[in-house]
Amino acid sequence: MQDRTQILMPRVKLGRQGLEVSKLGYGCMSLSGVYNSPVDDENGISLILHAFNRGITFFDTSDAYGPHTNEILMGKALRHLPRERVQLATKFGVAGASPSGLLVNGSPEYARACCRASLERLGVDYIDLYYQHRIDKSVPIEDTIGELKKLVEEGMVKYIGLSEASADTIRRAYAVHPISAVQMEWSLWSRDIEEGIVPLCRELGIGIVPYSPLGRGFFGGRAIVIPANSFLVSHPRFFGDNLEKNKVLYARLEKIALKHQCKPSQLALAWILHQGNDVAPIPGTTKIKHLDDNIDALLVRLTEEDMEDISSAVSIDEVAGDRIYGHLVPHSWKFADTPMKENNLSA
Repeated sequence: MQDRTQILMPRVKLGRQGLEVSKLGYGCMSLSGVYNSPVDDENGISLILHAFNRGITFFDTSDAYGPHTNEILMGKALRHLPRERVQLATKFGVAGASPSGLLVNGSPEYARACCRASLERLGVDYIDLYYQHRIDKSVPIEDTIGELKKLVEEGMVKYIGLSEASADTIRRAYAVHPISAVQMEWSLWSRDIEEGIVPLCRELGIGIVPYSPLGRGFFGGRAIVIPANSFLVSHPRFFGDNLEKNKVLYARLEKIALKHQCKPSQLALAWILHQGNDVAPIPGTTKIKHLDDNIDALLVRLTEEDMEDISSAVSIDEVAGDRIYGHLVPHSWKFADTPMKENNLSA
């Protein structure tokens, strides 16, 4: 790899409506204690500022993270940043969690109320990219997007996104108002979007924002030690025989990383970064060292042959354990006082 001082953060366009972001974004969720203990405000703000100083301008949060505390933390960090140079993404729709899964609400009234509350917590006048976090099957997507369209017209939101939506939902939503970005899990061991979602997004001109591009930390070495307070201890891919089988895939990636003189995490992230100029992954971390490693993955150059070798080494057919894990949700999301609709899968 080249020296990190030579890194100039690339920019990519998400959608055809004018949204331009740093090629690498920063997912803020882990700052609020999902995979590890929450970080304090001082350290959280330091991480966000460090990311910005190294060229990341695309930050992703949600009202569900914390809940609410992640947006508040991001709002505090924004006071130290030039607002016009930050592309701020947040989400609504996850109203909490029950023992059997996420609780969702996609009603127009809820969408508007959540937007107003997020603006207040973030301390901003507008949200650059506003996602529906999960799809509410009991509310027509046309009704939800219709309300988001009004928020755009009123200047509260600039661009609209969807997260974990099916191809049919994306197409129906786009018919109401252009969708600028679709956020989906996409990594070496989660590639189910490649068959239908990715081609559709490119047909419609929608940007793709992969979350968990390092396999929820697996390709960063999380397979070795998983903190006891992490919800990953119950994730199908991280325990028992499944974990032992998946460690074989990690070992293969390690060998290829040696060839490229980089870390396995950087190779896994480079694989995503090379998926196209409409792709902006948002890895998260609570460590500045890991943040720097992620940014330095931009220096890893891969040929088409390299991409094929990496894909073959971590064969999706050999991955042990499901990606969708139903009732296994972060404890911090269990905050709904009123019943909402349950929805664990894409709609």
